[in-house]
Amino acid sequence: MSEEETWLAETYGDEINLEIVVIGMGYTGIPVAAMLADVEGFNVIGVQRRSKRSGWKIDYLNAGKCPIGGKEPGLAELIEKTVKKGSFRVTDNLAVCKKADVILIDVQTPVDENHVPQYQSLMEVSEAVGRHMKKDALIIVESTVAPGTTDYVVKPIVEESSGMKAGRDFNLVYSYERVTVGRLLHNLIYMPRIVGGLTKECTNRAIEFYRRIVKADLFPTNCLTAEMAKVTENTYRDVNVAFANEIALICESLGVNVHEVRRFVNSLPNDPSDPLKNPYRMMHMPGSGVGGHCLPKDPWLLKYGFDVYGTVRFTPELLVESRKVNDSMPQHMRNLIEEALLEKDINLQNATVCILGLAFLENSEDTRNTPTLPLYNVLRGRCKEVVVHDPFVKEFQGVVLMDDLEDALRNRDCLVVMTRHEDYVNLQLDWLKSLLATPIIVDGRNIFNPDDCENAGFTYRGVGVGMRK
Repeated sequence: MSEEETWLAETYGDEINLEIVVIGMGYTGIPVAAMLADVEGFNVIGVQRRSKRSGWKIDYLNAGKCPIGGKEPGLAELIEKTVKKGSFRVTDNLAVCKKADVILIDVQTPVDENHVPQYQSLMEVSEAVGRHMKKDALIIVESTVAPGTTDYVVKPIVEESSGMKAGRDFNLVYSYERVTVGRLLHNLIYMPRIVGGLTKECTNRAIEFYRRIVKADLFPTNCLTAEMAKVTENTYRDVNVAFANEIALICESLGVNVHEVRRFVNSLPNDPSDPLKNPYRMMHMPGSGVGGHCLPKDPWLLKYGFDVYGTVRFTPELLVESRKVNDSMPQHMRNLIEEALLEKDINLQNATVCILGLAFLENSEDTRNTPTLPLYNVLRGRCKEVVVHDPFVKEFQGVVLMDDLEDALRNRDCLVVMTRHEDYVNLQLDWLKSLLATPIIVDGRNIFNPDDCENAGFTYRGVGVGMRK
């Protein structure tokens, strides 16, 4: 047996009976808890605050139902299975940490309007974990945090409230998720996982724990490096999306279609005979804005960790400016809408607009940091009427949501695509033209073919699609 397997057998016996607590029943905590509960010998208790916004999840999950909407393959079935088996239940009582061998922390870590991380939940949970946990417990922070948070925020709080020493009396680890809405279980199982422990022993114990559910490489490192890798991963994507968006704006100005440019750029192959001299290109897709829990905030977490714990002072301009570019795209959509309306001699203040998609990601109900919201807010005060349709989002405070697509489109002056839901991909132009008061399409997700729209009598605008006459 390996060192880690020996530890597991010595600690829990040949027939493993592991008590696990997962704190935070969100897009990470729920699938992780359900997967762990499906492992023989693992008993999992999820912890969720009984808040006005999320407290309903407790009874919902305990009834074996999945609170995450949209298309999430296998998750509802897994929750039902593990609840029925009796290996997964949810409570609001953090005292369950007293018996826990492993405690996963999956609480949200947003940033405020000044881009400062809000760690109130993380700190409260860390204090409670320390107050209740037993000796030799394995504590794993999975929430995305600024580099240095595990060492300088979580560790001292847990040590003070427990009276124990990290790395000696309990094991402390940072190991981040790579979940994507629509692929939660798939990514948790098949994506490599970075495991950063306070000590080598902490790391090894966490690796053996994750080995039970991860069918991919497990890379050992320390807490700080793992934290840095997580925010760098998401910042890398944010910067690349900003590059694509900026190229799209240039293409619009020059009268070029950015999607054709992107296809040509990405056609460069990776030559296996000498890959370093001929690397492939992977230009990202431009669009109407960046949303989700991670990309809009993780560059700020990276910068915060550098600002607070770094020893060299400079401003990381690339990631800051990239954030500005991506945040500006809803305003650009507003400009395209106004431009298209004026082509039909309609002023923005007299127009009725239908926005398709409130979720930030296709075939999902996830509205976190959705770029639709800033567009809706800027239009609401300037248009005669603006409504939103989304097949997965049923309600959202402050937004006029319509359930029926046909009713949402009828007699509107402009159709605006903000989310690439599959319900919208195959919309027929003749059907749309029969409903809209004015045939205008502003496409933020490259759903429609510009030539087809123009030939069908529509005024068309799209992100990165230059209009050459």
